[in-house]
Amino acid sequence: MSRVCSRFPCEANMSGGQEDDYWPLSGKPFFDMILSKSHVHPRYNLFIPSRMHPLLPSQDTRAVLAYKDKTWDVMLFTKGKRFDYSWRQFVDDNHLKTGDACVFELVECLSTKVTFKVQILRGDFPADLLAKVSGETAGAPIVIE
Repeated sequence: MSRVCSRFPCEANMSGGQEDDYWPLSGKPFFDMILSKSHVHPRYNLFIPSRMHPLLPSQDTRAVLAYKDKTWDVMLFTKGKRFDYSWRQFVDDNHLKTGDACVFELVECLSTKVTFKVQILRGDFPADLLAKVSGETAGAPIVIE
């Protein structure tokens, strides 16, 4: 028997369509990931954390990644709950690199389709703040004055 996780009704604007790059989470389940080398090249592997597994379909399912006003189709594989290689297109289109972070909010979950609204947090430190930075180690954290 396949499980249907339709607890999360479809939102009218899942694409993010927001003017800002960041917005408050809606209270729906989410996971975040700081991207490492294996997430962004050459393997393009992204495994979903195990705490999210009970919320996801028990069979391979189409997944939609929504960021700003665009969407990307990927497959969510049952084994290991990971995205297929088409995750690479999302990475490339959004110029993701090691050190960037993504927040994946589960906004729709059906047996036939799962939709994640994605926020991207760049790992780059803003150039205009570099002059104000002091500290660079765990023992001496970065302080912006």
